[in-house]
Amino acid sequence: MEYTLSQIQTELEKRVSYRYQWQQKQNDIWDGYTAFIYETLCWETLLECMKQAVATEKLEKGKLFDYAANRWFNFWSAVGVEQIFAALEGVEKVKNRKDSEKDFYLNGIAFDHKTSVFPRRFPKDFTSAFQYKKELIAWFYEHQSTQNRHHLKNRLFIVVHATNGAHWKLKSKLDLLQTEITKYVNNFSEAQLQSLTFANGETALSDIIWVQE
Repeated sequence: MEYTLSQIQTELEKRVSYRYQWQQKQNDIWDGYTAFIYETLCWETLLECMKQAVATEKLEKGKLFDYAANRWFNFWSAVGVEQIFAALEGVEKVKNRKDSEKDFYLNGIAFDHKTSVFPRRFPKDFTSAFQYKKELIAWFYEHQSTQNRHHLKNRLFIVVHATNGAHWKLKSKLDLLQTEITKYVNNFSEAQLQSLTFANGETALSDIIWVQE
């Protein structure tokens, strides 16, 4: 079922009043416990699914809440971002939804996309990072999750940064993300892409779309 950006944003905004932390490291077992996130957009329904998982699997309530809520939030924000790209001229959505290495073609170039908070461990501050874009991109590839979407293919990073420090909450603001993504795509040039070569010899094209508030 297709949802509008407005519908997705409305549900994502219900998440931001709760804490955001990880008590459990991501792994296949806990991903299995929380597989319901992919079919559940409604926040209230998600809470019911969490209760059922806690009871069925005998899990700690707080740990399951954090794990499921975080995965759900990141997944549905990514769904919204993918819809934003797919609606723009020059973008063609990948037909196979299970393709883990690419989400769309931009001017014929295949890309995966990833929305990320500006990393605190990066050795430059946010203001300086604009001058060290390639280094930041390399940092993201090096520190990416080892789960099922791990790869060294082309990727566009949407990097969010909030002046109040609540960076992760910007993932819920699809209207803000839409503004910056549209601006980027409308002015896209292959010449602006960063080319990276990894230790295993693979190469990738990548860039950053900056989103600030």
